[in-house]
Amino acid sequence: MSAIGDTCHVVPLIRTIQRAWPECRITWIVGRVEAKLVALMPEIEFLTVDKSKFRSEFLRLRRVLAARRFDALLHIQVSLRASLLSTLVRAPVKLGFDRARARELQWLFTNRRVSARTREHVLDSFLGFAECLGASPRVIEWNLPLPDGAADYARRLIPDAQPTLLISPCSSHSLRNWRPAFYAVLADHAAERWGMRVILCGGPSRIEREIGDSIGRAVRHPVVDQIGRDTLPQMLALLARAALLVGPDAGPVHMATAAGTPVIGLYAATNPKRSGPYLSGRWCIDRYPDAVRKFLGKEPEEVPWWTKVERPGVMELIQPQEVMQRLDDLMRERRGSVAGQGGFG
Repeated sequence: MSAIGDTCHVVPLIRTIQRAWPECRITWIVGRVEAKLVALMPEIEFLTVDKSKFRSEFLRLRRVLAARRFDALLHIQVSLRASLLSTLVRAPVKLGFDRARARELQWLFTNRRVSARTREHVLDSFLGFAECLGASPRVIEWNLPLPDGAADYARRLIPDAQPTLLISPCSSHSLRNWRPAFYAVLADHAAERWGMRVILCGGPSRIEREIGDSIGRAVRHPVVDQIGRDTLPQMLALLARAALLVGPDAGPVHMATAAGTPVIGLYAATNPKRSGPYLSGRWCIDRYPDAVRKFLGKEPEEVPWWTKVERPGVMELIQPQEVMQRLDDLMRERRGSVAGQGGFG
């Protein structure tokens, strides 16, 4: 019932359970928008919820689940909305987070708790549910099936071996966003230094449209603007064909991880060790400790693990030169790796 990023984090949990118990039947209560990304996963029953119409959806789901029984409920999202929905699920085991992490009163709605952990990535915290059930070993896989046409869409935009940089410039939290002028400098560097095709991607919101337009006006080399022009499965297919993604803490960095594409995550307002792209930690720009010191006057170890530093100017702690250097490092490694296999593309 959370956003795109957490939806991606749940998939390895499901893969772990499926590997341990292939016969296990799984029902996933998920937001209607997020379901568009994962709805083709085989052997999963999806019950979707339109979060914008929660009251009527609660009543509808109550009717759907009235006669159903389950062996266990994994109550993974710490929100009151998810907790209210959990009351509709009839199961003898209702597993939630340990008391310290069961924020928003989640602990009132569960009767079993995962082992207490501190300062771990969100995906690892979800895998704690599999561990508590006895499902092992951990399976860090996604393998999300795509609908017909998604791969064709991606091939039209990335038709050849020219390395492609995707820029997803926006988070739904505006104070996590980097300046458009900085993205333009990065895009021009990628085109000039590495001959990269640059594609802008993102959702249809007004701020994404405005930032995309600002980047387009500032670049010296043309970029392909796909902001608001694709579906979630199409974006996932596009990510799978790209050389890398650059973006702030938002859903696309986790979609790229699911697609197997490296990410240069731009982190200052939030903690990449908690919510960064799971397989790209070494490529992320981490200015979160600097942000905690500058804006909160504390050391990172002194604030709760989930603390956000969403303050005006926080993302300007990240400068273009640092991101360009990280892109250069990644591309050199990629070029060397592919050259060793007899080509580059």
